[in-house]
Amino acid sequence: QLRLVESGGGLVQPGGSLRLSCATSGFTLNYYTIGWFRQAPGKEREGVSCISSSGEITHYTDSVKGRFTVSRDNTKNTVYLQMSSLNPDDTAVYYCAKATMRWTPCPSSPGGYDYWGQGTQVTVSS
Repeated sequence: QLRLVESGGGLVQPGGSLRLSCATSGFTLNYYTIGWFRQAPGKEREGVSCISSSGEITHYTDSVKGRFTVSRDNTKNTVYLQMSSLNPDDTAVYYCAKATMRWTPCPSSPGGYDYWGQGTQVTVSS
């Protein structure tokens, strides 16, 4: 019943932009922080961004600061990740995840999240 479904990935040239969506169901989205993670070939799963239940607190990993923007529309049960100035190092499968505890500001590791989407592939290449 509880689901998170990512969409919006694809193939884009360096310098391009994509917007990822995380559609949720089965829980009250405005109670929970949502995180974005990515996993590139040969690398560990990496936290990219997160947004608190109210949207007032956002975090970004250093490599995406100034290029990515996370937002949420609780009325649509959807969280977004706007990505710009993409480079090949951004190539990865991107996942959204629900924080385990209600109203908890962005957990610092994947262990703070209990439900995950299936992922959407982002490939940045010429």
